[in-house]
Amino acid sequence: MEVHKINTPMKKIFFIIALFCKLQLNAQKLIGGNNIIKGNLTSFALNNYQLTYERSLNHFMSVSASYRYMPKGRLPLKSTVKRFIDNPAINYDLFQMGNNALTFEGRFYLGLQKMSGFYIAPYTRFANFDLVVPVSYTYSLELPFIAPIDITSTVFLNGVIKSSSYGAYFGFQKQLLTKLVMDIWFIGGHYGNSNGTLNFASPIKLPSQAIDALQKTLDDTKLNPFELKSKVTQNGATADMKGPWAGIRGLGISLGLRF
Repeated sequence: MEVHKINTPMKKIFFIIALFCKLQLNAQKLIGGNNIIKGNLTSFALNNYQLTYERSLNHFMSVSASYRYMPKGRLPLKSTVKRFIDNPAINYDLFQMGNNALTFEGRFYLGLQKMSGFYIAPYTRFANFDLVVPVSYTYSLELPFIAPIDITSTVFLNGVIKSSSYGAYFGFQKQLLTKLVMDIWFIGGHYGNSNGTLNFASPIKLPSQAIDALQKTLDDTKLNPFELKSKVTQNGATADMKGPWAGIRGLGISLGLRF
């Protein structure tokens, strides 16, 4: 009987083929995962950090929850904020803002694969905005035997504005590699309401002239379409704000891990 030996190059080819088949089988198992964890890449430009968990319910629907955090810092989109807060006494260079938001959404996919293809996503969002608003005001201090002295002072109003809103957006999600998923949302928006209080605690008792001047400065602040009610005392100031809340979700890109 004649025995044929397999030479070394052929052994290497068979080994590579077997390894490739095994990897393909494992890849097929991984592609069908029902869970995705995603990070928003475009939010980094605004110093935001957002993480999303998505869970498939069936071939056409999924649910997700995401958390967004922006540490308090200099005001982004300064020109946009100036449109809503109209008062030359506010120092926007010292204005600070941080925020966090929790968003819940359902997704309805138009394709035939789970969590893949074009989708429309209704959502609800709960957000907190941590603000530091510097406001300058000037008053005349009258002293015996000398002329009145004009004093300019700056107070820093600190507080949190809370909002809850509802909306929808649409986008496209695709699996790029075995585990890698890309999620692109195109446009959408939300609408709801907001309220909160900003406070200033004075380290000293404010004179009556300072109280009147600061009260007038706050009363002159225009927050259309928001409603602002302020109260100044010798111990400090409070400013209550409430009104509608709206936002636009523009183009965004996320990368995720499917498992």
